[in-house]
Amino acid sequence: MEDKWVHLTVAPDQITAEFWIQVLQDENIPAMIRPSDAVSFLGVSGFGCRMQVRETDLERATEVIESLKTDESDSAAQA
Repeated sequence: MEDKWVHLTVAPDQITAEFWIQVLQDENIPAMIRPSDAVSFLGVSGFGCRMQVRETDLERATEVIESLKTDESDSAAQA
């Protein structure tokens, strides 16, 4: 049976999305950017990128991404 890929979140840009994808993969959670969101004539998309994970990993992936968002918010508040 094939895994169903579902929406996880929208990263603010492709660089952030790539970083979040790497963090998820480091946690053994396969993830990807919707291919149509990473297209840019200038090389890297500055627009929001939708991220997807397997449906079976959605809960765990959400926890990982939310902790990243919290860490980033805390770092910005301290600056």
